[in-house]
Amino acid sequence: MTTSAEQLAVDAIRMLSIDAVEKARSGHPGAPMGMADMAIVVWGSFLTVDPTHPEWPDRDRFVLSNGHASMLLYALLHLSGFPLPMESIENFRQLGFPTAGHPEIDPTIGIETTTGPLGQGFATGVGMAIAEEQLRAELGADLVDHRVYGFVSDGDLMEGVAAEAASLAGHLGLGRIVYLYDDNGISLVGPTDLAFSEDVPSRFDASGWHTLTVDGHDRAALREAVTAAVAEESRPSLISCKTHIGFGSPNKQDTASAHGSPLGADEVALVREAYGWDRPPFDVPGEVYEFFATAMARGTSARQAWEERRDRAFATDEDRAARWRAYHDAGPVSAAVPPHEPGASVATRKVSGVVLNAIAAARPDLIGGAADLASSTNTLLDGTGDFSKRDRSGRNLRFGVREHAMGAVVNGITVHGGLRGYGATFLTFSDYMRGAVRLGALMGAPAIWVWTHDSIFLGEDGPTHQPVEHVAALRAIPNLWVVRPSDPAETAAAWEMAMNRTDGPTALVLTRQGLPVPDAMAEPETAARGGYIARDGADAVLVATGSEVWVAREAAELLDDSGISLRVVSMPCVEAFAVQDAEYRSSVLGDGIPRASLEAGVTFGWQSITGDGGLNIGLDAFGASAPWQDLAERYGFTPAAVATRVAEWLGGR
Repeated sequence: MTTSAEQLAVDAIRMLSIDAVEKARSGHPGAPMGMADMAIVVWGSFLTVDPTHPEWPDRDRFVLSNGHASMLLYALLHLSGFPLPMESIENFRQLGFPTAGHPEIDPTIGIETTTGPLGQGFATGVGMAIAEEQLRAELGADLVDHRVYGFVSDGDLMEGVAAEAASLAGHLGLGRIVYLYDDNGISLVGPTDLAFSEDVPSRFDASGWHTLTVDGHDRAALREAVTAAVAEESRPSLISCKTHIGFGSPNKQDTASAHGSPLGADEVALVREAYGWDRPPFDVPGEVYEFFATAMARGTSARQAWEERRDRAFATDEDRAARWRAYHDAGPVSAAVPPHEPGASVATRKVSGVVLNAIAAARPDLIGGAADLASSTNTLLDGTGDFSKRDRSGRNLRFGVREHAMGAVVNGITVHGGLRGYGATFLTFSDYMRGAVRLGALMGAPAIWVWTHDSIFLGEDGPTHQPVEHVAALRAIPNLWVVRPSDPAETAAAWEMAMNRTDGPTALVLTRQGLPVPDAMAEPETAARGGYIARDGADAVLVATGSEVWVAREAAELLDDSGISLRVVSMPCVEAFAVQDAEYRSSVLGDGIPRASLEAGVTFGWQSITGDGGLNIGLDAFGASAPWQDLAERYGFTPAAVATRVAEWLGGR
């Protein structure tokens, strides 16, 4: 019997996945076995990518949201000719190889986003689709004309972040999303009907999606369904593919035991027999590589034609070439400090809004919005319109009350390329989006988060809305820079830091209440170093952030009368300060000088600055509902209370 090249390719995907998991003694073989037919249809007939130029801007984006099926993606990338050699397949989940247990972003080898936490990939793909629509509206369909294809699982669709993102995508009519749902009825612990019995297509119909249901092993039906999805321009598409997890395994097909563990040597031998696969592990027939080479030639031709269109367009239209560069090769930002009178009272969230709009006027690639809080977070871009079904050029994103989705969508916009995404909400609700923030930090995605109402001093809304542990918890995320500015100059510096950072996300943590503008402010470039001397002194150092810097200054003035010379250090960004050279850090904090910290939140983490015997003034408890001035009195955040604490501490040393 002659086996078609396509069937050989399907079985090669399955066997590479099985053998890699078996060798690693770790992984998820069942999903790749069940999804191989879906994969061969999408990659063989629809997905337009070019392995010789993996980062070509107008390529289709592919998202494997069910990242536990990572070997499916790695097999596809290797067989398609991306720079992912067989050695990496053979060393699945091993140190030093890009074939991690769950995909980690690396566009140079075709991995478009990090996935694994279920639902995040689904929502990230929605952000990619928004980016494509916005760029196409601004730069033209001849240069921006691609789609987002994705594979999603039952687990993805159980997670709330996917439900939020699906609702937003349907509302916006993001017709260039084509998601294939691996509907195999099995989760890690057993049948999905233990906890999941809804009619998924009906739910997506209700959210404004185009839905289809097919046999996920019928490749002709799959092609017909994907063709219909591609033709559907006004609605995102979800194709429910009925599949068998662990397809072909005599004893483990359609069972949870095929989900998260190797099949075992005996079962692998039976699977080889069932597939008629008589080759040793990691041995792929030449016909399979030829099949994928033919499929990928489609993308190479498309990329070459795109480059010709681009070159003609730029040669005849210098303005268009300049606009392309403004999106894809923007230079550094220098943020001006908005004018404010010394002694005036101004909230850093309001200063941020002024700075944001000034930057956005010069940077058309900046796009974002808030979770139904644009007026409170001051994150509305003036004169740019809203991104909507009717206006794809709008730069204000109306996320609705969807913090979970907002985080992942902004990540997707940012990793897509060509745009810088930002998202905003109250600081206390950053917990809702923490999964996406963490994933963005892991990816090194330079997304920007604007979190306002940053302490108990938001006042009467009470402890449900008053963040006390959030700043410390966010500082614990590696590669996330948390900036808590105290005045207009530091706020401008915060935006400058965020816009110029390219290797990770930056969070701006801003006040609701007004803060007094000091007589003299540091230059933004000084504040951007993360910490600096705001008032010199010799007896002790008090490090403060945000709304507590003015309190520290006035406390120092009071201590002068007691003969205590207190140095005040403003430290808007602990992470930026930590990467300064040792000489600079020493010049700011001093050597052998007692150190204290002041921040209206939990004291956790400040010991790394103040050291043994240091004083940490904060709030290791929840707040209360009251005007902010009353809360400052109650919890000891007035200049007099801080001066007393510092004097007692120094007296007891």
